[in-house]
Amino acid sequence: MTALQDIRRISVLAAPVLVGQLAVIAFGVIDTIMAGRASAIDLAAVGLGGSIYVTIYISLMGVLQALAPIAGQLHGAGRSAEIGSEVRQAAWLGLALAVPGMLLLLFPGPLLDFARAPPELVEKATRYLHLQAFGLPAALGFRIYSALNNALSRPVMVTVLQLAGLAVKIPLNAWFIGGGFGLVAMGGPGCALASALISWIWCISGVLILRRNAAYRPLQIFSSWAWPQARPIRALLRLGVPMGLTYLIEITSFTLMSIFITRMGTVVLAGHQIIANLGAVAYMLPLSLAIATSTLVAQALGARDRTAARRIARHGICLAAALAIMVGGMLWILREPLLHAYAKDPAVVGAALPLMLFIAFYQAFDAVQVMTAFILRAYKIALVPTLIYALSLWGVGLGGGYVLGFGLIDALPAFTHGAAGFWMANSISLAIAGSLLVRYFVTVSRCHDG
Repeated sequence: MTALQDIRRISVLAAPVLVGQLAVIAFGVIDTIMAGRASAIDLAAVGLGGSIYVTIYISLMGVLQALAPIAGQLHGAGRSAEIGSEVRQAAWLGLALAVPGMLLLLFPGPLLDFARAPPELVEKATRYLHLQAFGLPAALGFRIYSALNNALSRPVMVTVLQLAGLAVKIPLNAWFIGGGFGLVAMGGPGCALASALISWIWCISGVLILRRNAAYRPLQIFSSWAWPQARPIRALLRLGVPMGLTYLIEITSFTLMSIFITRMGTVVLAGHQIIANLGAVAYMLPLSLAIATSTLVAQALGARDRTAARRIARHGICLAAALAIMVGGMLWILREPLLHAYAKDPAVVGAALPLMLFIAFYQAFDAVQVMTAFILRAYKIALVPTLIYALSLWGVGLGGGYVLGFGLIDALPAFTHGAAGFWMANSISLAIAGSLLVRYFVTVSRCHDG
């Protein structure tokens, strides 16, 4: 196939994934805007509580995401009946992972103490996390459904549910935040209740689709009952634990950034939250391309076409980088109208404006690192990328951000202090991670070809 054909295949598969991912990230955008218009305290509480929840959820979800490359290779090899068994074992693993996750959300005191958040933030952030605990098992269950459909090149089956959830998110948020119809106004924590209810709708709908849609019958997901089995769960954990750690490293580099920035005041935190939200929206494009590319690579590897796998991967990396440069330019050009759409407080907009340079700058690096990491997972390789992430995102990004942000080196100029210091170090860390991951992928693909 030519490069154009590979790009077309990636794009066709990535398009519905992107729509679905934007629908999900729109939850955060909607929460940020609606909580921000309630009060700065509500916005900061949603930002802090959301950062903690996302850290826990993404880490656990990353373990379950191991189902995608496993099912993708089985699908490429034509071994459909074995996929159902993998799904059943992933479901047991998801239930087991939900227990510690819910406990952390129900008892978040130590995490909030570490953030040194003021009392008014602690109260609302705690309520937010308690409500998210209710939806965590369903959110993990829906992730299994999502990973399976992506592996089968059927992302539309996920996107439809995500769009349906988005359709009810705004009215539910408005009701729970502002109150009415017999319900007392909840403020920012109302966003969590809306998200938890939608997670349960998604999870139950996914189970019904898998059970009743004829397209999934060859997988034999519900053909028999199976208790947890050591061998397949070990295989999921062998790949999933490093993946989960990678997600943990990646998300905690942002979560801890938010926690440290909390010490700089509510206005600075609110400005940072807006920038983090914009960065998350932009991240959906390379993430969707990465999911699509890794699916095609896994299927090619399952079919034992290693040349095609390497070619698709190479074209995916180039496509993601090119589009990310365009996105970065657009973010910079539209920086002021975007910020004013998020907040009406001039102080919050003023705190966010200098940070726009960093999310515009690092888009290409972010795209390359996520694309290459997903491709390596298609090869069932996750341990070395985890070490690369730990070195770059924790060591350089978070460690360097702490040094710059709190002005621990007096000789450095003032513009490297505060929230800007954290974002500067984060940008550098993504560039390092992208470079190392690409170099490692070149080595891995050559070994497979050999």
